[in-house]
Amino acid sequence: MRHYLAGALGAFISVALSSTVLAETLTIATVNNGDMIRMQKLTDDFKAKNPGIDLEWVTLEENVLRQKVTTDIATKGGQYDVLTIGTYEVPIWAKQGWLLPLDNLGANYDVDDLLPAIRSGLTVDGKLYAAPFYGESSMVMYRKDLFDAAGLKMPDAPTWDFVADAARKITNKDKEIYGICLRGKAGWGENMAFLTAMSNSFGARWFDEKWKPQFDQPEWKDTLDFYVKLMKDAGPPGASSNGFNENLALFQTGKCGMWIDATVAASFVADQKQSQVADKVGFALAPDKGLGKRGNWLWAWSLAIPAGTQKAEAAEKFVAWATSKEYSNLVAEKEGWLNAPPGTRKSLYANADYQKAASFAKMTLDSINSADPTKPTVKPVPYVGIQFVAIPEFQGIGTAIGQQFSAALAGQLSVDQALQSAQQLTTREMTKAGYIK
Repeated sequence: MRHYLAGALGAFISVALSSTVLAETLTIATVNNGDMIRMQKLTDDFKAKNPGIDLEWVTLEENVLRQKVTTDIATKGGQYDVLTIGTYEVPIWAKQGWLLPLDNLGANYDVDDLLPAIRSGLTVDGKLYAAPFYGESSMVMYRKDLFDAAGLKMPDAPTWDFVADAARKITNKDKEIYGICLRGKAGWGENMAFLTAMSNSFGARWFDEKWKPQFDQPEWKDTLDFYVKLMKDAGPPGASSNGFNENLALFQTGKCGMWIDATVAASFVADQKQSQVADKVGFALAPDKGLGKRGNWLWAWSLAIPAGTQKAEAAEKFVAWATSKEYSNLVAEKEGWLNAPPGTRKSLYANADYQKAASFAKMTLDSINSADPTKPTVKPVPYVGIQFVAIPEFQGIGTAIGQQFSAALAGQLSVDQALQSAQQLTTREMTKAGYIK
C-alpha cells in the first residue's frame, strides 16, 4: 500500500511539474488607453482557449511606453514578448531585424479584411510585422448643444478659421467650459502628432526636398501662432500638460466645447456609461486652411513580437486573438458594438449593427481613407508620414521640439523663440546624422 501511495504521489508530482514547465508567461507592454485596458479585462477568453499561456501586463503612459520599449528592443533586452507599437516604429524596426514577421496568425485570421490604409503601414517587403489592434485618423468632436445655444452649425468639413471663431464664441470660463481642447503635453506622439498634422494643413513641412528643416518658414509661424493664441483665448488652464487622456477626461466631463484628436476617442465620448455629454456629441472632419490638406493623421496601435523573445509561438497566438474578428465580436457581446476596436477591419464597417451603434463610423472611415502618408504636405517632401517623419532620428528630434512648443503654449517661451530653437536643434541633429551635407 505504501509503495502504491508513493508511486501515485510521484506520478502526481511529475504531472504537476510537467504542467508547470509547459505553462508560459507572456510579458505584454501596452499603453494606458481605454481600448487596451478593456482588452486586459477580456483576456479570460484567451486563457480559456490557451490554458498553457499566462499573461503579465506592463501598462504605461504613452511617452513612457515608447521610451521603455524602444530602449529594450534597441539593446536586445528581451524584457517583453509582445509590444504595443505604432505605425511609425513598425517599418523602421522591421528593417533593423528587430521584429518577427507574423506568418502564422491562423487560418481564420483573414489578413485581407484589414483596411488597406492601415495594413500597408505595417507591412515591409510583403510581410506583416504588426497586427493592428485599433486604427485611427483624427477629427473634430464637438458639443451640439453649445453650438445650438451660440447659433452655430458645424460643417461636415470645417475650416480652421471657423473652428477658432466657434471656439471663442462657446467659451464660458466662469462655468469652466472651454471652447477647444488640444494636445499640449510634450512628446513626438503627443503634442507633435497634433501640431505636425495641423501644420500640414497650413502648408508647412518638416523638411524641404534636401532635408533642410523648415521651422524658420512663415507656414510654421502661422501654425504655432494660431495654435497658441487659440488655446490662450479658448483653451483650458494648464493645457501644456494635457495629452490624449487628459483631454478625453475634460471632454467627457463637459468642460470642452470641441476636441480635435484621434477618431478612436469617439466611442468613449459617445458612451453614456463613460461620458456626461454622450447624447450631445457631433463629429466632423479635421479642419483645413483651403490648401488641399486637412489636419488629420493616420495611426494604428498595433501588437508586434520582438525578435528577442523566446516565446514567439505563444506570442503570435495572443496577437492573433487580440486583433481578430472574433475579438471584436467578444467586445460587442460584453460591452456593445459601440466599443468594438475601430479602424482596422473592412468587415466592421460593413456590419449593420456597428453602423447603427456608432454614429461616428462613416466619419472615422472617411478620415482614415483620406489620409495619405506618401503625400502628407502641400509642398513636396522627401519623407513618408503625416504626423511623423518616418526616419529613426525623428523620435528624439520630435520629442525635443515638442518640449519647445509646449513651453511656448505655457508662456515660458515666445513662438519665435520656440521656432528658432526647433530650427537649430533639428539642423544640428540632421547634420550629425548625415542628411544635410
